Amino acid sequence: MDIFNELIEKLNSNGIYITLETTPTSSANLKYLIKRLEKSEAYKFVDGFTTTDNPLAKLKYSSLFGAIKLQEKFRKPVIATLSMRDRNKLALQSDLLGANDFNVRAILALTGDSAKISDQPNTKGVFEGDSLLLLDIIDSLNNGINYAGQEFKPLDKPNKIYPFAVINSFAKNPKTLIKKMIKKIDHGAVGIISQPVYSIEQAKTLLKLFEIAKRESNSKLPKTQLIIGYFPITKFKTAKFLASHVPGISVPQIWLNNLREASIKDTRLELEKGFSMSQKLFNDLIEFHPKIHIMTANNFELATKILSN
Repeated sequence: MDIFNELIEKLNSNGIYITLETTPTSSANLKYLIKRLEKSEAYKFVDGFTTTDNPLAKLKYSSLFGAIKLQEKFRKPVIATLSMRDRNKLALQSDLLGANDFNVRAILALTGDSAKISDQPNTKGVFEGDSLLLLDIIDSLNNGINYAGQEFKPLDKPNKIYPFAVINSFAKNPKTLIKKMIKKIDHGAVGIISQPVYSIEQAKTLLKLFEIAKRESNSKLPKTQLIIGYFPITKFKTAKFLASHVPGISVPQIWLNNLREASIKDTRLELEKGFSMSQKLFNDLIEFHPKIHIMTANNFELATKILSN
């Protein structure tokens, strides 16, 4: 079976579906990242990976070439992120066609972080549209035409591309999240990955909003699935940063209090407390909604520890 068909079948099933985020480094090769994945054995516990695309507008190894490398090495599907920040319609389509030839056919559509925070001098964002434009481009290619409406010859048609999207895990006004979900459902996303959640209550609320969005969408038979984002926290400093500086995430006060108290006493105790809370959250999520995307900032050993328990 095609690795992407298998991935989508697992996503649409009632069983467990787990993907793991990888962030290529600022390097001309992917050897170190692959070695870390091999050593951790995290690849044994997941159904696929994602590769990030210059997050925070910082220069990194290509998400598309990273996807090729990981698929060749681990024989698992990779969802390659593409950002609207760095490409116009021409470059987006060119990259999609080239990636298609190397069997990179799952794409995570992002609008992208501001180019103003880039580590490259005087970088300017393209932003011809937001992530919805990329979803529309993929829909065109899947229908055998480019975005200009020009039809591909039969032998030149790209193989099916599977588009994914993202959504915040928290908003003060729930209607805001519903509207964003509806747009991404209507534009053909097969999966919507949330920002990390930090309580089972957050996950339940998010899934409830998602079900409302599916009912209110224009799609007659929406097949989009919600994938819960999960980022284990083992340090108070990390929890404080996420709570204060990352939009669309809500870290419960009990996490902040417990980690703060543990950090004051002992670093080892802080790590143990953070891991314990993170492990319990993961176990609860698997029981409630076993469609999870794990983010660990390339701490694959931590992912393995969570998954093996």
